[in-house]
Amino acid sequence: MIFGADIGIDLGTTSVIIYVDGQGIVLYEPSVVAVNRTSGEVIAIGDDARRMVGRTPENIRAVRPLSEGVISDFEMTEKMLKYFINKAVGKQISMRLRPRICVCVPSGATEVECRAVEDATLQVGAREVFLIEEPIAAAIGAGIDISRACGNMIVDIGGGTTDAAVISLGGVVTQASIKVGSNNLDDAIIRYMRKRHNILIGESSAEELKVNIGTVFERMMPIAMDIKGRNLVTGLPNVIAVSSDEMRYALHEPIMNIVETICGVIEKTPPELVADISERGIVLTGGGSLVYGLDKLISYRTGISCIIADDAQLCVAVGTGKYIEYISKHKTAGIKVRKRR
Repeated sequence: MIFGADIGIDLGTTSVIIYVDGQGIVLYEPSVVAVNRTSGEVIAIGDDARRMVGRTPENIRAVRPLSEGVISDFEMTEKMLKYFINKAVGKQISMRLRPRICVCVPSGATEVECRAVEDATLQVGAREVFLIEEPIAAAIGAGIDISRACGNMIVDIGGGTTDAAVISLGGVVTQASIKVGSNNLDDAIIRYMRKRHNILIGESSAEELKVNIGTVFERMMPIAMDIKGRNLVTGLPNVIAVSSDEMRYALHEPIMNIVETICGVIEKTPPELVADISERGIVLTGGGSLVYGLDKLISYRTGISCIIADDAQLCVAVGTGKYIEYISKHKTAGIKVRKRR
């Protein structure tokens, strides 16, 4: 890598994705840190720490330093960021030619939450820090020309938040952000399995169910899979078959929160832009958009076609990486810019 190159970071609740100018996506790892409870020493970060979730002894805890899209543990976030950036770059950041780093934040992030992201990024060696709201980053990463005078609607469903926004002339016209994302879908599955089957499953098993048979719109041919868990009555291991119809029931509440948020944004949007959106469709990004039938459900409820972006999970990271180049070309664009030296 050439030191000083621009870096974009999708600092997500579930994963951290790093984009380097001229190289593309160079890192995609879980935002998990394993810590020794006694000494406070960091034992593992990323993939290695993710494999420890639910499997650690009492003296080791696996933590997520980000919650609902924002920093909940500043010290752990700083250590995690430094580790990931050094891993992506291949060596320590040069103090003389430090990079400009752009980081995405939820559109509903407060000034305090934004400041925490800025400070953590500066601490790892950034020359300048830019913050970009997730819908803007997702739109740029999805290949949408947001500088045009027409309405584009983007819905980014991340691990901890869902951001829905209508964008025109490089700025957000109407938007809403809720603290519901892919992690909430996992939690809903865990609750359903406990209540319906008296089975306790972990985060990994819930995610496996969501990815393989998760459904929010009726399938022509229902599917099923076996899942292992601990029986809450006997305390013994148990294996049961779970159907996609059950997943549709389990995911109903968090999914409807997302759909209602989208409808609310459309209701607040000026009619001229709604006409543009009706013609162009709603673009879905983020890992949560890949749950089967979500695009069909949103189309059914709104009457507007939905398109899942290519490489939906990477759109925010790619857009974040390209943002610095974008604002260099569109200096008058109406986007909130934060920069610190």
